[in-house]
Amino acid sequence: MTEKEVAIMAAQAAGRLIREGFGEVQLAQFKRNAIDLVTETDRQAEALIVSILQREFPEYGILSEEGSSLLGGAQESWIIDPLDGTTNYIHGYPLVAVSIALTCQDEILLGVVYNPLADELFVAEKGRGATLNDRPICVSSTSSLANSLLASGFPYDAWESDRDNTREWREFLKRVTSLRSDGSAALDLCQVACGRLDGYWELDLDPWDMAAGSLIVQEAGGRVTDVRGEPFSPYRRSIVASNGHIHRDMLEVLQRTAHD
Repeated sequence: MTEKEVAIMAAQAAGRLIREGFGEVQLAQFKRNAIDLVTETDRQAEALIVSILQREFPEYGILSEEGSSLLGGAQESWIIDPLDGTTNYIHGYPLVAVSIALTCQDEILLGVVYNPLADELFVAEKGRGATLNDRPICVSSTSSLANSLLASGFPYDAWESDRDNTREWREFLKRVTSLRSDGSAALDLCQVACGRLDGYWELDLDPWDMAAGSLIVQEAGGRVTDVRGEPFSPYRRSIVASNGHIHRDMLEVLQRTAHD
């Protein structure tokens, strides 16, 4: 089996587990603080994904949200978020995803994001375009920030940090058609990729939040950078993704806000 086939198989297997538990009472534990949560479903989904990937590609490294990290000296590594949108999952809010990326020396080669509740599978391979349920997708054609629908989220340290993204929300609120906060970075990136959103930004993310979705946006014809406009890396903790047409305007708002 190819890496793409195995990643899809792993994402869908974890998706079935997530779907079976959706709507049930979830016992959550705290990770870094009181708003950074993990459930047993997160851990079970991660264990399932890792077991499938390691069975087929035992030499590849792994970086995963819930601790199953085995990087070693491997050139190829999987970056995994077994359940993106844990807070949504706990509350029965139906926006969650499984996210799996494959990298080689920090270059993202493959991205798979699966929304098990909507049965939507987003896939991209570097240089080969992006698909939703095997059909090609592309970003929107919106050319004006004023006509745009954007999304973002809030950092896990929002209770303690002044850098909580509220200034950025305030500035964009006055310049765009509307804003959304859906609680899943992976899905927000995929919504940009298929044209449902025109742009997305966030200030404090981990590699597993962004890796797969960033490639899907790029392969759908969009643009991805960090908030300073520098080339994107999943290890830089910030992201701006857009259809490309409004990217410069988004960066101008973010950079102006950062210096207020």
